[in-house]
Amino acid sequence: MSATPGGGVRTLRVPGRHGYAAEFSPYLPGRLACAASQHYGIAGSGTLLILDQNESGLRLFRSFDWNDGLFDVTWSENNEHVLVTCSGDGSLQLWDTARATGPLQVFKEHTQEVYSVDWSQTRGEQLVVSGSWDQTVRLWDPTVGKSLCTFRGHENVIYSTIWSPHIPGCFASSSGDQTLRIWDVKTAGVRIVVPAHQAEILSCDWCKYNENLVVTGAVDCSLRGWDLRNVRQPVFELLGHTYAIRRVKFSPFHASVLASCSYDFTVRFWNFSKPDPLLETVEHHTEFTCGLDLSLQSPTQG
Repeated sequence: MSATPGGGVRTLRVPGRHGYAAEFSPYLPGRLACAASQHYGIAGSGTLLILDQNESGLRLFRSFDWNDGLFDVTWSENNEHVLVTCSGDGSLQLWDTARATGPLQVFKEHTQEVYSVDWSQTRGEQLVVSGSWDQTVRLWDPTVGKSLCTFRGHENVIYSTIWSPHIPGCFASSSGDQTLRIWDVKTAGVRIVVPAHQAEILSCDWCKYNENLVVTGAVDCSLRGWDLRNVRQPVFELLGHTYAIRRVKFSPFHASVLASCSYDFTVRFWNFSKPDPLLETVEHHTEFTCGLDLSLQSPTQG
């Protein structure tokens, strides 16, 4: 696990664990959650790591173990101590970092691995969305013990589910069926289906400054931007990764900047508005890079 504040790299090695997802706290500067698994998530257990970073590096604040691999993590948007993870056993776990043990609650309805979980960012709703290899997306209210709704339509495993930061009740999903889909909670249905790549799509994210712009990252090594008002052609394509793109995130600070990480061991920073869009390639990882996030507090932290 590494952090790159101001161009410097800080690393924390966790023996026997492989990081799958990293998320900065929306409340506490320097606090980071990491979902990790043994044996690349193929077998064994998982660990949720809560990390704090300062001038001297990354420090482990707390860790929680789970009996199956953890694949994603998302912070609560209304409680600085609460987060949700998802697991290879088909469950979601609700944790409280103020407590030494956990989880507070377990939600088990998916029938296969849950690969993605995200907490809504729009005010007035506290909803969690999860995407699974069972080809369904489920909607949750963490205060309710069961799912509120199930979304069906993807024809292969779901890798990514991300709430729109602009439109209440709207989220995007990407899948092994090679499509990006935009869903509406109010109608419990799909709004837009985009055949975005001719390859499995492992990640997607919303632009923080344009409610109509979504980026996808795929096994074909490309990143593509989609204007949801006209999805016949991508509005940009970014090439340079040499293996599948595992995760992509738009910058919270710059409308045209994004970061991607790949199974080629690199993290790349891009500005799609420039003729030469590749800003930087970071090559400090020595294994697959799976998780990536950009700090809300600092423009130079990733």
